[in-house]
Amino acid sequence: MRRRDAKGHGPVRYGPPLPGQGLPVLPELAAVLAAAAGLGHAEPAGGGPALLDAACGYWSRRGLPTERDRTAAAPGATALLLALTAAVGGDVLVPRPCAAWWEPHARLLGRPVFHVATPAECGGVPDPYAFLETVRRVRAEGGDPRLLVLSVADDPTATVAPPEVLHETMEAAEAEGLHLVSDETWRDTLHRPKDTVLVSPAEMMPDRVTVIADLAGAYLPAGWPAAVARFPHTAGGAGLRAQVLDVLTALGAQIAAPVAAAAAYSLDEPEPVAERVAATVRMHARVAEAGRRAVAGAGALPLPPRAGRHLYVDLDPLRPALTRHGVDDAQDLEDFLGARLAMPAPGGHRFGESLDTLRVRLSTEPLLGATDEARAACLLAPDPLEVPYVERALSALGGVFTDLRDDAQ
Repeated sequence: MRRRDAKGHGPVRYGPPLPGQGLPVLPELAAVLAAAAGLGHAEPAGGGPALLDAACGYWSRRGLPTERDRTAAAPGATALLLALTAAVGGDVLVPRPCAAWWEPHARLLGRPVFHVATPAECGGVPDPYAFLETVRRVRAEGGDPRLLVLSVADDPTATVAPPEVLHETMEAAEAEGLHLVSDETWRDTLHRPKDTVLVSPAEMMPDRVTVIADLAGAYLPAGWPAAVARFPHTAGGAGLRAQVLDVLTALGAQIAAPVAAAAAYSLDEPEPVAERVAATVRMHARVAEAGRRAVAGAGALPLPPRAGRHLYVDLDPLRPALTRHGVDDAQDLEDFLGARLAMPAPGGHRFGESLDTLRVRLSTEPLLGATDEARAACLLAPDPLEVPYVERALSALGGVFTDLRDDAQ
């Protein structure tokens, strides 16, 4: 980050985006947007009735009954999280590591952000004992912790927090009086949905949790920004929603009507959307697991991917070899791997880790080919790992890490 700042590229502007799908827009989805292209207006702040009703149906199908007056929409989850942070007030707690976009908005508001260590088996959810100790320390130093942001299906670690870990952390947060924001952007990208138990925090503690979901996770292209929020069905939840709508109005954070139409269509989950989501998840899951095997075989320590389109890899076992290549910290590692892999390899410092750690997030999208058409062919292939250019990309990935292992011996 020091070198990036010197070049005029601050850590916020250089923040890595969400791992992309890398696929052409679903034709049925494009048709919905095209049909609404003549609508030149924006949705009202917080979203229009059709989009909010679609969000209610989406959450109800996932065991979270929702009314229209407890939902809101915005052009991206960042706007929703900024509005929530402004409305709740106080200091913000997040797990370490956490999504790259969680912290900058709080800094923009002048709110202190405190990172809390996560359990060894997963990211996204703070360790309950570390959480309690952090809250105690912050208050002892005159702070005012009020908001905890977490994600059960996580970026950057690609893990899914077990319900028992989540429950302990939520009990700790309830005891300390914090409001929770559950980022569920990746909940519909579980690699093995029949074998993975994902429980929303809003199911465990409905009166204290606001859920947000960026539709770029599973449903919309990243260039069509739309996200939805679900507030507690309480008087406090109604008040929080009203404050969030005030902030969204002040920001002019409104969704363009054609994008809102596409978002509503996606959230209704018609057959073409459901089939595309399922096929996309299967493809990225296969490639993520192959990528995990490739880097683990060379001595690195990737967390087992359970959701999303990415891997989170600890290269500390290869530190001696990396040091010989002039890699001393996460920024060096980002530059080194980015050049050798010819793909983005954002370091752990982008996700709240200390600079001296040697961790990176690797996305699966660049391994699927260089064009939308090539990646679409992977989607249609019986096994994407047998597509020649995917085989070559995975071999090159493994080769870079194997060379480092050999250098260390």
